[in-house]
Amino acid sequence: MKTCSMCIGGTITMIAAASLAGVLTLGGMGIGSSAAPAITAAAVATTAAADGAFAVDKTHSTVVFRVQRTGGAPFYGVFGEIDGTFNLNHEDPTKSTIDVKIPVASVNSNNAGRDKHLKAADFFSAEEFPNATFKATKFTKTGEKQYDVAGDFTLRGTTKPITIKVKETGAGPARGGGNAVGLDVQFSFKRSEFGVNYGLTSLSDDITLMVGLEGVQK
Repeated sequence: MKTCSMCIGGTITMIAAASLAGVLTLGGMGIGSSAAPAITAAAVATTAAADGAFAVDKTHSTVVFRVQRTGGAPFYGVFGEIDGTFNLNHEDPTKSTIDVKIPVASVNSNNAGRDKHLKAADFFSAEEFPNATFKATKFTKTGEKQYDVAGDFTLRGTTKPITIKVKETGAGPARGGGNAVGLDVQFSFKRSEFGVNYGLTSLSDDITLMVGLEGVQK
């Protein structure tokens, strides 16, 4: 019996093609799943979305402050407004930037009388110095999507260098269109260094700010 070399070659080709098709469609086995290219594409898109210039999304950003009451509990309040921009460059973090401002008259301590006092000369002197600001001067990567960010912090007309902790918390499509990215920002400072000396016997000198900063790509 003679063997048909053309038949054998055709059979091998068919088997190879069938095997390749099986590899590309074995989603249930987790090997060469057809879903893999989609996942990879999504991951790439998410990484790309986290690079670039972002405008602060005022609706989805939050600023919380904490101060310890002497002989009591820590007290928390919020600033209802924050504005500005930031830029993320993952290939070269030193080119990343943050430039934001917090209108201090937006303070909300859940008490109208106390809010009025906080806006007055004893504390923020909001009419004379309407904004607290932070402008980054240097990004240093400290971990996976984590940075120490040095910069200039201004409060009540006084500017001093500080370092804040920044962590990227997510990136993806923004609700209104385009791409969004979120940052978790925390830092502390002594209010007396910025001329806020009222009530140092009843309220701690140390203030902590916790900022959930979300931006939409410009």
